[in-house]
Amino acid sequence: MKKTIFITGASAGIGKATAKLFAAKGWKVIATMRKPENETELNRLGNITLLPLDVTNPEQIKDITQKALALGDVDVVFNNAGYALLGPLEAITDEELVQQMETNFFGTVRVTKEFIPNFRAKKSGLFINTTSSAGLMAFPVSSMYDASKWALEGWAESLSFELNHFGIGIKNIEPGLVSTDMGERSVLLSHPAYEALTGKFFAMISSPETKMSTPEQIAEVVYEAATDGTDILRYVCGEDAKAMYAQRLDAGDEAFRKGIRQMILGE
Repeated sequence: MKKTIFITGASAGIGKATAKLFAAKGWKVIATMRKPENETELNRLGNITLLPLDVTNPEQIKDITQKALALGDVDVVFNNAGYALLGPLEAITDEELVQQMETNFFGTVRVTKEFIPNFRAKKSGLFINTTSSAGLMAFPVSSMYDASKWALEGWAESLSFELNHFGIGIKNIEPGLVSTDMGERSVLLSHPAYEALTGKFFAMISSPETKMSTPEQIAEVVYEAATDGTDILRYVCGEDAKAMYAQRLDAGDEAFRKGIRQMILGE
């Protein structure tokens, strides 16, 4: 019997690459996005069903979850929808910081919550979440984005104890920089008091020397997490993320933080 994966944020980047990979592997794919009517690639693949979903809309989450389950068993839920709110905190409005958490954190929480009763009843199922290396290490001028990803990390670790009790798995995918259209889907804010810091940080992450993963490489990690049969919680992926996280673990929190300051600010 074919397995089914439900994906949020499937219109581009990691979400789209994952939908294509799982479809190629013979899975049924339910790919959700805010405007499926604009999709011109996934809708051509026979084993992919497109559904509309804005993860900041709790009522739509409930409705689409029921529609997805009405199509048949769902085996894996891939919580991938999100965007990056970047810039100094002083430049961020209250509406913007709330929207960041509504999308990246509460969207994932609400989608997961809607699927749990079904997974619990059948004593199986797996949640996979796109967090980030920024959920393990904090970086300048990205405090709200990092906060949303750190929140997911703590939430998933705690929730794992509840879910594992019923035979349900939960895993986090933690990529470093990925060559997607994330820049186009990011909110980039500036403040005159932080121009130097902001400029140095963006120069570092956009440098030609900076190693980035492709969406397809991260999709392969998602597939591994979905099929390896382990209860591993965290999958750090991308050579940049692996190297930097290893450095943090080796150096310790404070030494690593000083290293980030030196790398970006030369302090």
